[in-house]
Amino acid sequence: MSSELSALFPEPPPARTWTLSPSEFGFLWEECRRCYYLKVTQKYNRPGAFPKIFQAIDAQMRLRFDGKRTEEVLPELPPGKLDCGDQRVQSIPIRLPNRNCSLQIRGKLDAIVRFDDGSIAVVDFKTAAVSGRNVETYTRQLSAYAYSLENPAPGFLGLRPVRRLGLLIFEPQAFSSESSAASFSGSLHWQEIPVSHDAFLKFMREVAAVLDLTAPPPPTEGCAWCAYRADARKKGH
Repeated sequence: MSSELSALFPEPPPARTWTLSPSEFGFLWEECRRCYYLKVTQKYNRPGAFPKIFQAIDAQMRLRFDGKRTEEVLPELPPGKLDCGDQRVQSIPIRLPNRNCSLQIRGKLDAIVRFDDGSIAVVDFKTAAVSGRNVETYTRQLSAYAYSLENPAPGFLGLRPVRRLGLLIFEPQAFSSESSAASFSGSLHWQEIPVSHDAFLKFMREVAAVLDLTAPPPPTEGCAWCAYRADARKKGH
């Protein structure tokens, strides 16, 4: 459509804006599209909760690294300072061509690095090893945070340019105790995550295609939760 016609006949606004959590772009999306669809569109949560031990370790990592220079804890990175304060992000709605919905990112950052040259890195803390298979999972999550920082909704944190993404990984390897006290020790390393704005928007198009469906998609093969729900319906529970 020409620019003149576009001005006369603009695209209609999206029928619905879905608010998405970056943390669900990984395992929930990969495990089952049906469960993801139900979670976003109907707020249908799977049973279970994030183990408190990981929340506790994450909180201690944030306390430990807040305000530290990269030269002290992340020598792989350019000079800068870690900021682990309470930083909630939300993007403006993402409008995608040929889709009835728009998508909005909302989440909470573990940390950012404010480099001395003015650029930004988004950092997520992880406990235990990260396999190569999971890098794509975390790429989506961190890319969503980066998009939100560079395209913030009014009133939310905005920073640019985001030039680096990565995981700060604590891998417990030893346990020690003395009297009534105990502690874990292990290795700490940096996992660089590739930055690709185009790849993130391509993924958003995949998500929008699922959320535009008028009914939930079929269960992903092997989804235990979908099998449980189907069995419960058969038995009248």
